Amino acid sequence: MKSKPVVSVNFLERIRDSASRFHRDYLAYRKGEITRAELMARLPHIAMLGDSVCMDIYISSPWSTFWRAHTCRGRNWFLDADPASGVRSISKRLEQFAPFVAMEYAGVGALVDHEDGRQNFFRRILGTRNFSGQVSQLLRSRRFPDLILISIGHNNVDWAWRCPPDSLLAPEQRLNRLSKHFRQNYARELRRLLGRAQMEKHRIALIVFGLINFESYFKGREAVERLRESDTTRYPHLETTYKYFVSFHPNYRRNLTRLAAIVNEELREMVDEFNRELEHAGHIQLRYSHALATADLSRAELLHAIDGWHASAEGHNALAEAAFSDLKPSLDFLGIDSHNTALQRDVSR
Repeated sequence: MKSKPVVSVNFLERIRDSASRFHRDYLAYRKGEITRAELMARLPHIAMLGDSVCMDIYISSPWSTFWRAHTCRGRNWFLDADPASGVRSISKRLEQFAPFVAMEYAGVGALVDHEDGRQNFFRRILGTRNFSGQVSQLLRSRRFPDLILISIGHNNVDWAWRCPPDSLLAPEQRLNRLSKHFRQNYARELRRLLGRAQMEKHRIALIVFGLINFESYFKGREAVERLRESDTTRYPHLETTYKYFVSFHPNYRRNLTRLAAIVNEELREMVDEFNRELEHAGHIQLRYSHALATADLSRAELLHAIDGWHASAEGHNALAEAAFSDLKPSLDFLGIDSHNTALQRDVSR
């Protein structure tokens, strides 16, 4: 599915103000010296790469799930322009500081993959864009983002999927192998992004988010299961989860949580290695963030009322709050000051 840029709805009104950093660009636009597209290109650009944790999605019947996968955009913790949704997303919070253009590349069921790998039938009909595909699409854009948020890998910790019976009983080697493959595939795609970033002249901040706090999350899931036991009309697709994510089964959750913790440590070490390589690239900031991995997701109301798996509106608010709490170092690097709405950017024009 092709991602479309979303610009702050009131950006023309804001940059019309003579105090705006972009006022001269606005005047050039009004005089016909630059096009609307060229004007938008001068605004800060923010991109999200991820999986269904970053999307307003839930699982129900196959046809309904298929339809939502192809139509759901926005209304999540990263991007939500609907004032009535009840989600105070990253985009809504950032609009307080500066108008911007957002790009959402996340895909339902997305994996951190090898670009030569073949997707299974389910992911093909969903139109899933794995990590390599998301990176490829971003790299094709003419305007490289100022801020790139990456939150992907949750589907990779489904360790029990297609697991040999003997490994279900003794999973250590499998967990270690999965984590190493994950790091290799993630690092290859991140290197592609950084390669493009090094050719750009403007400041670029990238944040690699660790996987969500599964230990806390499963407490919320257990609360949902208790509610379901007392009232079978609630969470009608609770059990459907196990068809798509085998490791959510109670017997496999402990090792899923362990694998997620191993993966997060691999991500942190990987970012440290890249930063040693980027020592002299002063216009690039790369950070690992543990914000989502430490967020409290233990309440039942944070999970969707249909599948008890994906985030509810309140769950998206919790994720937005956690992610936004760790954006300040990146915003400071980019010159986005929460106390001064002018955006100070060093961009070659």
